[in-house]
Amino acid sequence: MKLQRKNRLRATALGALAVSGALVLTACGSDDNSAGDAPSTGDKTTAASSIDCGKAKGQLRASGSSAQKNAMDLWVKNYMAACSGVEINYNSSSSGEGIVAFNQGTVGFAGSDSALKPEEVAESKKSCKTGQGINLPMVGGPVAIGYHLEGVDKLTLDAPTLAKIFDTKIKKWNDPAIAKLNDGVKLPDKAIQAFHRSEDSGTTQNLGKYLGAAAPNDWKYEAEKKWPAPGGQAASGSSGIAAQVKQVDGAIGYFELSYAKSQSISTVAINTGGSAPAEATSENASKAIAAAKIKGTGKDLALELDYTTKADGAYPLVLVTYEVVCDTGNKPETLDTVKSFLSYAASDDGQKILTEAGYAPIPAEINTKVRETVNSLS
Repeated sequence: MKLQRKNRLRATALGALAVSGALVLTACGSDDNSAGDAPSTGDKTTAASSIDCGKAKGQLRASGSSAQKNAMDLWVKNYMAACSGVEINYNSSSSGEGIVAFNQGTVGFAGSDSALKPEEVAESKKSCKTGQGINLPMVGGPVAIGYHLEGVDKLTLDAPTLAKIFDTKIKKWNDPAIAKLNDGVKLPDKAIQAFHRSEDSGTTQNLGKYLGAAAPNDWKYEAEKKWPAPGGQAASGSSGIAAQVKQVDGAIGYFELSYAKSQSISTVAINTGGSAPAEATSENASKAIAAAKIKGTGKDLALELDYTTKADGAYPLVLVTYEVVCDTGNKPETLDTVKSFLSYAASDDGQKILTEAGYAPIPAEINTKVRETVNSLS
């Protein structure tokens, strides 16, 4: 019986992986979180995985970051296959919208690609009642710089050049600054069409943090969720930017690696000053995230990333998506489900599937603290 359950869960996970590319295209639309055929079990602890359903029941609503949508799709499918009678609805809107919903008390947790600001923590005390919102790092990964340039299948850029491109200071693909970084590459005399997010986005903020740290002389804007620079073209969600880059010759944009992989979009290698340009891969992102330090206090596990790393192979443009929860004062009707679901996401099995989906697992030392904190939620 255990073997049958194990095989059925494995099939569910593989099926989810197979459709993850198609799911990308719906990132700004409705989310299909149907579980399919869930295994029948009287004991709600699944021996074939790390999913312990515990006392989870009913519906849990969550929203926020579209950056983690593909990871969330896999987690939700696997979890709902193991835990009959539980429905997880994650609306991949944006980090900003997720935090607003969390502070309004309409969701059990929110996904955000940047840690809560002090004023957002203060606001969270209204919905958390006896506690406040905290940041739990759950998904890591590279922010890929995707491009579409006919005839160019390999491209290297550095932080100053990227800053000038997204600030519309560099307007042509054959600009001398780009040519200098791509010796031997035939660059066309074509206009650059740079795409950015139209709504508040943690991915935008992470790009701003990277450019501000690695190219301070060329990127003078504060790292905020709202796109700060003039010019360029806007699109909704990571999926919206990926779709535009896929379609438009001469386009460049930023989104999570999973979107590039699922749509076969070429990505930029970043010259960090290391021995060789760093490619946008899960492994290279992990090298950068491994150097992160916890800057949060108490149960808050917000991280400080090093965007200026020159370590060999380390891809510096990374983000960490946090699940934002109340440390205490969670709603009794959803607390057990929040703890059960996030425990699975932070488990070895939950983190392992991130690499397969184009993300990077949270380093073990940090993830151990995440698990302890999830277990302590009340």
